Amino acid sequence: QVQVAESGGGLVQAGDSLRLACAASEHSYLPYTVGWFRQAPGKDREFVSAIASNGRYVYYADSVRGRFTISSADTKNTVVSLQMNNLKSEDTAIYYCAATLKQSLAGIREALTYDWWGQGTQVTVSS
Repeated sequence: QVQVAESGGGLVQAGDSLRLACAASEHSYLPYTVGWFRQAPGKDREFVSAIASNGRYVYYADSVRGRFTISSADTKNTVVSLQMNNLKSEDTAIYYCAATLKQSLAGIREALTYDWWGQGTQVTVSS
């Protein structure tokens, strides 16, 4: 069973930066597709960013494009980071990392695509 764990959340002020990390516990023959999602109080979980299994394609929600950057530390995407700059109060949420061994780009923005999820890490941005 693959375990996914996030780290790096915290309390910051508007305009600050945070770097989240996601680690998958199992080394696989295939690379992971990894996504970040977030859920704010009273709202549905929403897509934030994703990196394709080949590492060549990255995706962002419109609300974070230009401020957030997803990257991988290895070719199998077992350690994936989300650099968040110029944070805004509306970025406050629990951030979840998710992974799958599906290699297709189809549905990469959809939560149902992912098979393994972390417990989430809280990001709070004070204005």
